[in-house]
Amino acid sequence: MPVPGGLHVGKLCVERERFSIVAMDIVVMYSNLMEKQNPTIGSLIWHLSTRWRTEVDRTVAPLGLTHAQYTVLASLHAMTSQPTQRELADVVGLTPIYISKLIRSLESAGNLVRVPDPKDSRAVRLTLSDQGRECVVAARDSVRRLDRELTRPLGEPDGEAASEFRNILKALIQHHKDMGART
Repeated sequence: MPVPGGLHVGKLCVERERFSIVAMDIVVMYSNLMEKQNPTIGSLIWHLSTRWRTEVDRTVAPLGLTHAQYTVLASLHAMTSQPTQRELADVVGLTPIYISKLIRSLESAGNLVRVPDPKDSRAVRLTLSDQGRECVVAARDSVRRLDRELTRPLGEPDGEAASEFRNILKALIQHHKDMGART
């Protein structure tokens, strides 16, 4: 689909993604200054999540996805029912407005389909297209390899240190939910 300046939407999305990755690299570069101080746990989580997202973005970019888009597709792939956008937002932990934006881009790329809800004529349900299913399976394998690489300092994925770290993160996430904080 041509846009002003002779670019194509697909190419524009790739260029925007490259810019996003470069911007994240700059954030990571400046965040290295924080490592010389005694950072808070929140600061460490922020730095880790920023770096993690950068790596996942790089991993799924060849498939035409961002980390957020991959998360939506992977969540849909794991679900046993066809959720509404609101239900998906709750599962993924993103705002309904952001989910709506992601859904539109994934739908226009042919990765998911909105189907009418048989019980509510105002609602739609979300399902992966065949292309979306293939895309998420390919991305999932790459992301799992990356996950093993990034968590190598914790030992085996099912080892004691990794399990303890996973439980700590789950406890922090649950505490955040219990506080009624926005996600």
